[in-house]
Amino acid sequence: MRGLGTIVNALAIIVGGVIGLFCKRLLKERVQETVVKATGFSTIFLGAAGTFARMLSSEDGRTLSAGGSMTIILSLVLGALIGEIIDIDGLFERFGGWLRHKTGNDSDSQFINGFVTASLTVSIGAMAIMGAIQDGIYGDHATLFAKAVLDFVIVLIMASSMGKGCVFSFIPVAVAQGLMTLAAAGLSGLMTPAVLDNLSMVGNILICCVGVNLVRPKTIRVANLLPAIVIACLATLL
Repeated sequence: MRGLGTIVNALAIIVGGVIGLFCKRLLKERVQETVVKATGFSTIFLGAAGTFARMLSSEDGRTLSAGGSMTIILSLVLGALIGEIIDIDGLFERFGGWLRHKTGNDSDSQFINGFVTASLTVSIGAMAIMGAIQDGIYGDHATLFAKAVLDFVIVLIMASSMGKGCVFSFIPVAVAQGLMTLAAAGLSGLMTPAVLDNLSMVGNILICCVGVNLVRPKTIRVANLLPAIVIACLATLL
């Protein structure tokens, strides 16, 4: 069944979020704050590890060399310009505000931040794109099933500190991965190993930025950097 991987992924986010909300009731505000900071630092290091894994290489087994610097600079600068012009961050926040109102959570001051932060964390990365393509072409759900487990844990932890907004991060995941699954036949030939490497490298930098925002809220408008992922893929293909 095409799309099953995305369906399972979305359900895992919902279940993880609901369990996280239950845990939130058991945690004092001081503990919740510490959990957010711990999640932030963990996200920073996970993103950094993913980035360095793509950048660093060794030819003799002893000396490390770094590559991809120009791709990173070009992608992030052009991506930031495009993102700021479109104001993707504003679109995310307005959608989060609409969700907050429609779900009767107008009094929840953390709702929008939780929705945006969790959405960016679970939507960015090569697993989402490659998994959706494998699902669409071969009906292979393995990658998205693995991502579902990771997202379950991530959203559980985030919801336990940032609340209900995190649960609704299943919406952008379902929409983005669902569309990629539908378009898989056309995308498969473009997703070369080099494209996936650069996509993953830049995507992990954005995950680092999400972690920074967890430690120091609203430091970076991460959503406005999302076009950098597309720029990284185009730069590789060209």
